[in-house]
Amino acid sequence: MWPRVDGMRALELGTAGELRERLNGLVLAGRKTATTGLLSEYVEETEGLEFTGERLALLGSDGDRVATIEITAVELTTFGDITWEHASAEGEGDRSLDEWRTGHSRFWDSIGTPVDEHTALVCLAFRLVTPAH
Repeated sequence: MWPRVDGMRALELGTAGELRERLNGLVLAGRKTATTGLLSEYVEETEGLEFTGERLALLGSDGDRVATIEITAVELTTFGDITWEHASAEGEGDRSLDEWRTGHSRFWDSIGTPVDEHTALVCLAFRLVTPAH
């Protein structure tokens, strides 16, 4: 199961360290309003999908809550069917859908979970409720 913080499920973006801090910074700046996860991770962790209106604790690399976010949409899709609308909402500076696919494929490869066009994904849209401080 994923961690619980202050009674909420936690969201940890990317991997701990520089990547997570950069992604959290984008959320706190209002530039990142979406993220994508592997459906297989939900199955492995025996977690249900997030739901619209659910509030999550956004965690930093140290495991402390840096913000509270609220889910505004949840969509199941495949890697091959990600839309530019979702990819651009991730706010990571991708200039095209191909660039998003390349970067995310490289990330998942690096953590030992390669993807292909048919890999099931969970797309989350969210809004920043409040920073933790």
